[in-house]
Amino acid sequence: MTIKPLSDHILIESISNKEKTDSGFFVPQSADKEGPEEAKVIAVGPGKTVKGEKIPVAVKIGDKILFSKPYGVSKIKAEGKDLLIIKEDDILAILE
Repeated sequence: MTIKPLSDHILIESISNKEKTDSGFFVPQSADKEGPEEAKVIAVGPGKTVKGEKIPVAVKIGDKILFSKPYGVSKIKAEGKDLLIIKEDDILAILE
């Protein structure tokens, strides 16, 4: 199945949902997981139109991003992966 986001929506796969830290500690599922998360961009929409002008999305497929998890994030499961659809405004930074 191919998922093609519309407007300024972006399909991402979260990569910061580690149950084990880099130093080897296990993080309980009940731990506070608020704050920015890292993700990989899987697909992007064409951008939004403002006053008749098309504004393209600033990220591209394969980018690693830092995003804030919005209250109404859309969670989907495709090809055995847990994916999220967010708006471009939810992206805080591109990680290089």
